[in-house]
Amino acid sequence: MRKGLTVVALLLIARPGWAADKIDFNQQIRPILSRNCFACHGRDEEKREADLRLDLRAGATADLDGHRAIVPGKSGQSELYKRITSGDDDDERMPPPDSGKKLTAGEIKLLKAWIDGGAAYAKHWSLVPPVRPKLPAVNDKSWPKSPLDYFVLARLEAAGLKPSAEADRYMLIRRASLDLRGLPPTLEEIDAFVKDKSPRAYERLVDRLLASPRYGERWARVWLDLARYADTQGYEKDRPRTMWPWRDWVIKALNDDMPFDQFSVEQLAGDLLPGATSQQILATAFHRNTMTNTEGGTSDEEFRIAAVKDRIDTTGQIWLGMSVGCAKCHSHKYDPISQTEYYRLFAFFNQTADADRYNDAPTRSLPSPFYFLPHQELLKQIEAIKQQINAAGSDQQGAKKAQSLREKLVELNKQLDKKIADMKPPAVLVMQELPPGKQRKTHLLIKGSFLDHGDEVHAGVPEALHAMPPGAAKNRLGLARWLVDAKNPLVARVTVNRHWSRMFGVGLVETEEDFGTQGDPPSHPQLLDYLAVEFQQTHRWSLKKLCKSIVMSATYRQTSHVTPDRLQKDRRNRLLSRGPRFRLEAEMIRDQALHAGGLLSKKMYGPSVMPPQPDGTWQTVYNSGKWVTSKGEDRFRRGLYTYLKRTSPYPSFLLFDGGSGEVCMVRRIRTNTTTAALVTLNDPVYTEAAQALARRIVTDVKGDATQRSAYAWRRVTGRPGRKNELERIARLYREQLAHYRQHADAAKAMATDPLGPLPEGMNTAELAAWTVVAAALLNLDETLTKG
Repeated sequence: MRKGLTVVALLLIARPGWAADKIDFNQQIRPILSRNCFACHGRDEEKREADLRLDLRAGATADLDGHRAIVPGKSGQSELYKRITSGDDDDERMPPPDSGKKLTAGEIKLLKAWIDGGAAYAKHWSLVPPVRPKLPAVNDKSWPKSPLDYFVLARLEAAGLKPSAEADRYMLIRRASLDLRGLPPTLEEIDAFVKDKSPRAYERLVDRLLASPRYGERWARVWLDLARYADTQGYEKDRPRTMWPWRDWVIKALNDDMPFDQFSVEQLAGDLLPGATSQQILATAFHRNTMTNTEGGTSDEEFRIAAVKDRIDTTGQIWLGMSVGCAKCHSHKYDPISQTEYYRLFAFFNQTADADRYNDAPTRSLPSPFYFLPHQELLKQIEAIKQQINAAGSDQQGAKKAQSLREKLVELNKQLDKKIADMKPPAVLVMQELPPGKQRKTHLLIKGSFLDHGDEVHAGVPEALHAMPPGAAKNRLGLARWLVDAKNPLVARVTVNRHWSRMFGVGLVETEEDFGTQGDPPSHPQLLDYLAVEFQQTHRWSLKKLCKSIVMSATYRQTSHVTPDRLQKDRRNRLLSRGPRFRLEAEMIRDQALHAGGLLSKKMYGPSVMPPQPDGTWQTVYNSGKWVTSKGEDRFRRGLYTYLKRTSPYPSFLLFDGGSGEVCMVRRIRTNTTTAALVTLNDPVYTEAAQALARRIVTDVKGDATQRSAYAWRRVTGRPGRKNELERIARLYREQLAHYRQHADAAKAMATDPLGPLPEGMNTAELAAWTVVAAALLNLDETLTKG
């Protein structure tokens, strides 16, 4: 099945003929032309062959020396059809033989039917503003629990499928907990949910998970991938830098459910907001995540420009879902972004004070949420006074009271500022605009070279998208507001698709990074538009409300069990005939193991930590700094807080498809490798977690091996074990116990290294055996998978 064609398109290609009004240009024709023709007959003027342009109808139907590629209604007179059916004539055949591309018989028939039907073109689907669609008619009106379910059910019924049954409560709470806060539920939470028989039990669970401070940590991890966050500068020397205060800002902003439009504006241009606060300036560290090259002999200007380009590319991928960066050397071959338009975008980011300096200037000492933690009582007083001011009456007495309260508020804020200043927050990299008299001129860079300047260009946005409002500032603030404007056809679609992908394992648009003509079309176009409009208009950019709308749906609540019929008709679950089932991401796998062992720290915010990693990992040419394994609870903090060195990322995360922070990582492509399996079996972190879990098993349950096996199974998987499962676990324990009773030294190592000596009174052989059992449970497919 070729990528880029929907199930409907493939079914149409398989038919002997088509009705002209049934052929969808965006879904069926554009993918064929884009893949096979646009590289030579598209937007790029320098690479365009024979002056023929097939991405526009006017170009495709133009008279070129007496020939027309497409004569609407007449495939026999169309040069395009003649060329794709020219058989063995290599000089005439298209695509050319040396291109390595060849149309299938079905694609040729589809193009013929399209031409004979009038060769109607349409604007690329993602560039057309989303409109709230009507709910489709369905047969089973009892199944939908939310409007989005109607779009899913309509597709299932059309394919002759029924939805799967609702998942049991054990599966539901684990799935929702992992999705919304990145951690499995506790046994107490599971028991409470299973016993709660009220109709609103599930909704109350979802609300609790969304209100958890762990929500911000879970979704911050997704944003840090996009923002190419790291704790070092990158490139050859890869020296340390302070970026963690910005990471903490992201966590708090997400926990506070800051509207996504505000979340975007503050990170792109918080320093340009009128009366910008310290937190709005801190937010701009987002685009200081670019790398700095401090190697001797390099050009600061070359790498300053590289950083500006990275900001454009990252902005384009996160908010537009488009490969804008393809236009830095030449006009985009497939999407409507010219090279001139790329450098117009470049002009927005070309006026900041950073310039690839050794000290990463400009920096500011700004308090992150970490520095407010010790002053919660003072913050509560400040918030209470603000509320009293708002409640004060408008009469003379109320005005007098409000003035007195404002004076008190000023004094309390001074106290808070002093307390925080005494803590000496570190300097963090921030964005800072050059003053008007020192602004740079922006030129088109020939072939992207910083040495080869072309024409001067001024800040502007691509013509294919909505225009900037009249009078809008031509700076980063103007661009940020343009990106989240209600007229932008992309930002809401891209954002809801990203959240859908994290919950279902794949987006409605699988190519999250590419909503352009080379990307996949949406599996459920109307559902995507419904979610986008709801996100903007109904939810007012609330990410928590977006998450809730997805997890409350019947679609999300389906069991992930698969039947032969579903496997045949919906192998990859693109029709959503069952619940999501896929391997957890790197940080979740580690956090879950620590959680099962009772080791995971609840500590939030603060400097990045260094949990155990294999010796010698940091033996690089420029060994900037030393990996010093953290002590105490910092050793067991969530993966989100792990120190990330760009040239040497944390090994176990890398083996489970984590990123390096060098580029914007729109999605993690899941891989299955032997080395990843060896991590969860042998990495010291997982051994330590297994040892801790073994001690919990023995401490918490005073029964026999079967009772302890049942407890261990529940603690790891979140559900009661079946009889045969528990028998196998108990048998494994007895086998290992017999072994370790004969091998005392091996038992001691298995039970204590690296966690440390056993508490007094514990039997070493028993603990070693339970450690093996714990390790086996932590390596179950069910444990490593969200089902």
